[in-house]
Order: sequence, then structure tokens, then C-alpha cells
Amino acid sequence: MFRNEIVNPQFARRNFECLNGKWRFVIKNDGVEILDTKIEVPFCPESEFSGIGYKDFIKECEYERTFQITKINEDERITICFGAVDYEAWVYVNGKLAGKHRGGYTPFAVEVTDLVVEGENFLKVKVYDDTVANQPTGKQSMRLEPYRCFYTRTTGIWQTVWIERTPKQYLKSVKFYPNVEKSNVAIELVGEVEADAKIEIFYQGKLVGKADTHVKYKNMVEVALSEKHLWEPGKGRLYDVTIKFGEDVVDSYFGLREVKFDGYKFLVNGKSVFQRFVLDQGYYPKGQYTPIDVKQFSEDIDLCYKLGFNGARLHQKVFEPRYLYECDKKGFMVWGEFPSWGTLCENLEGYGDFIGEWIAVVERDFNHPSIITWCPLNETWYNFYDDRKIRDVRFVDAVYQTTKIIDKTRPCVDVSGGYHGNKTDLFDVHCYLGHDILKKHIENLQNKDIITTDQTFAPLWTGENIPYKGEPVNVSEYGGIAYRTDGSKGWGYKASCSEEEFVQNYINLTKSIMDSNKISGFCYTQLYDVEQEQNGLADSQRRIKVSEEGLKRILACNNAKAKIEE
Repeated sequence: MFRNEIVNPQFARRNFECLNGKWRFVIKNDGVEILDTKIEVPFCPESEFSGIGYKDFIKECEYERTFQITKINEDERITICFGAVDYEAWVYVNGKLAGKHRGGYTPFAVEVTDLVVEGENFLKVKVYDDTVANQPTGKQSMRLEPYRCFYTRTTGIWQTVWIERTPKQYLKSVKFYPNVEKSNVAIELVGEVEADAKIEIFYQGKLVGKADTHVKYKNMVEVALSEKHLWEPGKGRLYDVTIKFGEDVVDSYFGLREVKFDGYKFLVNGKSVFQRFVLDQGYYPKGQYTPIDVKQFSEDIDLCYKLGFNGARLHQKVFEPRYLYECDKKGFMVWGEFPSWGTLCENLEGYGDFIGEWIAVVERDFNHPSIITWCPLNETWYNFYDDRKIRDVRFVDAVYQTTKIIDKTRPCVDVSGGYHGNKTDLFDVHCYLGHDILKKHIENLQNKDIITTDQTFAPLWTGENIPYKGEPVNVSEYGGIAYRTDGSKGWGYKASCSEEEFVQNYINLTKSIMDSNKISGFCYTQLYDVEQEQNGLADSQRRIKVSEEGLKRILACNNAKAKIEE
């Protein structure tokens, strides 16, 4: 069985039964059966690891398997949990509907206590996914084939499925609010009904904090820490937590850190940190959204560090909790992003589905110290299919405001690139038009306090463009230079014919950004090649494209002190 690890170490119960493995799988488009075969869960049917590799559109599909339930106790609750299913899912147990979920990137659980029997049970999951509807799809191609920066689709189950047993009184959620100055942490517990709770906090196995409290649905308790260990870039010092809520036991962790902007500077625990980021699409050879092993997450982070980056923008996808766990452990900073492409922002028709799933993302990932910025939207300029339909600023404003209501502890960039709204914590820009043009835009910011980046402001079709008002600035997409060492063709925003040209382009672009004392960070496009988009610093197999000498030059550039850090 592949991928049978604990799905989310930030909210983990010690006893669970993994349901990954072989399932029956049927494709039905418009009610007509196309395929009836076996699939390896949790890999999507488009992937090779699934055992299928079906690349055509899949609107409807069904999964089936049996599972065993041993003795059922009267005081326990049984749920079937899904890491993610793209896009709509209906779950049936022994022929009866147990629950349904809408949204392709967030976890859900259905209670089956009253539906299961001791012994063999039958599980069926029906899925509907239409990538051309007004729904978040990220980089999934709406054409039959992948093209430019759009890739092969992901349909159905693409994260782990498992069974969990809890008492009737169980812990529903936990949130950590660390306080660096006071060296304590406020902990919010939400439980089903009420129960006594016991909290123990450990650092490297040593008890450093504890509290007893009573929770009636929700309660907040402050816990003093006897030892102060800060989470910071490159040093993921984590506190382990055990929470006993009645008879329910949950393991978790948190990092003691605070992030904010001070003028143009980004601060981690009060210290100025320049964000040296790279774009990570979260695609894996033969697995699409899902790697064969969680060690791939750790290896990708190590690759970033090897290239001199201290973080990544997790682009147009909600990454698995296990990836974020590795970021937390390694002190690797990331932007938590949402696959907003596919949602039509020229009106509010798609807002309900969008905001419902985005709220679930923020709630799921709230406790990860590695997430230092929320990024709900990307490049909301106009409709992909009709450039006369510009984005509705109310959509952008509402998403930002909702994000800040849920989480006041982190900055939020309302839109990465594209048209910003009336309020944002970070005004970021995208520019793929080469060094000379990027340099002019940076000079305008530096000398005139104006932002003129071409892809930030398209023509003033509606007068809804929101001007720059002095917010912190980040160049969150640039580069995108295609370079293939084997001479084959691949798509990129521009192309380099030699290593020297490729490396020098990288240095020229990046140095221009780092030389400004009004820019808080950059994000280079991109870490590795994905299918036809071959503008990575590494190829799709994560092999760095440049020689040792070229790597040294890139490292020297990235490791130089940025002007804003002086």
C-alpha cells in the first residue's frame, strides 16, 4: 500500500485505518460508462501511479471497495475521512448516503456510526468534476491537452482516505496563538459537547508547559512556556503538544513565531527577513498532484535550500498537510495560496463556492508556522475567454476582508499580480518582460513611489484599478526563462540558449530586485519543469540544470544581502 502515513501531524489521532490501495473505478460521462477497472488510491486516474493514466475529460466517476469493522462500542463515533476529492463527492456506505462534499482541495469526514455493521462493509464514492464550470481548478487545463502554463487535470480522490474512531465526546479543532514576547501560547479548543481537557507541551521530549481546563464547546487557555525556542527561517524549532479531551487524545504541534510588516520590511520575530522565494507548482512526475512518497516533499524543500531560497510560493494549489509539516520542521517559509484560476471574478456568481473552500483552507492550515502570508487570488485581470470582462473589485475586497476576519496573525495579499482591491497588506507585482523593463519599473517605485509594472495594470477599461498607496512591495513572479540542457523544445515566457545566458539572466533580474530598499522579497518562476512548461531551475525529475559553477553564481546572488536588510 502506498501513502499510509498520518495525513495531518497537526491534528493526529494515534489509531486510524488507512483505506488507500486498490479500489474498483468506473468512468461515466453523461451517464455512459467509459471505463471499468481498478485504481490505486490516492492517485488520480490521470496519473501513471493510479495504474490508469486516462488523460481525457472525466466528468463523472465512481469508486468502490469493501472494508472491515471490528467490534462497535456504544460510546464511540466512526468516521470515514478524505484528504481531498476533486470536485464534488457523495459517499455511500452499505447503499445509504453518508454525506457529501463540494470543493476539490479541502478535507472532509462523514460519520458512518449508524451505517456500518460488524464485519464487511461496502463503500462507494461518486464524483462529479467539470473543469469548465465556474469553480476553482488552478493549473488544470480546460483544453483536452495541457498547454503553456496549464497542466494535466486531476480528478477524484487525490489524497489519503482513512477510518477514524473517536469517543462521542471528541475534540473538533485546536488553534494556537503563540506570543513571542511573553513566551506563552494561547490555545483555543473546540469540542463536541463538553469535557475536561488536559494539555501538555513538550520541546524535544521535555515537558515545558501544561494546563487543565474545561471546554464547553469552545474555550481559550494560555499556557506559559518554561523554555523559549523561536521558529525562524532555516530553524524549525517545534513544540509538540498532546491534548486529552475527555477520552479523546490528539497530537499536535506549533512554532513560537510572529510575522508582520514594518513599513516596507517583513519581520519574523521582530527581525528583518528578505523573502528569497521560488514558485512551486506542486506537480510530481507520474503522480500529478500526488507524489509516490512523502519524502518527495522534504527533497523539494532541500532543493530550494540548495539553490539559495528560504521559501516558496505554493502556486495555484492547496498542498498536502504533510508538505507543510516538512516546511514547519525545516524552517521553510511559504505563502498559502488557493487554486483560484477557474473562478470567474468578473461578477459574484462564483463567490460562494470560492469563499467556502478558501475558509476551509485557512482553518485547516492556520497553525502552520511556515505559512507567513495568505494568497487567496492570483492575477484577477479578466476572464480567460473574454478579456472585455474585467474582475469585479467587490470579489477581491470580500475575499481579503473574510481572510482577515479569520486570521489576524498573518499578512494577506489580496491578489498576487493582476488588479488589487481597496485593501491589501502587500502590493505585489508580476513581470516577465525582461531585465530592462523590470529595472525601469523598480526605478519608478524607488524614485517616484509609483508602480507601473505592465501586468499589474492593464488598460483602464473600467476605472476599477486600485492605485498603489505605499504598501510593502514584493515581486512575486518574474523570470520564467526556458532552458533545456538536452536541446529539446519547451514553453517558457522567454528562452535561453546557453547556461551562461540563463544564469546571467537570473542574476540580472534578481539583483535588480534585491537592490531596492522598497521591495520585501521576490519569487522566481520556477523551481522545476512541469510537463510542457520547462522554465524551471531544475527539470521535472528535480535535477538542477546548471553546472556546479552556475549553481555557485546563483547561490552567491541569492545569498547576498538585500538592500532592505541593511
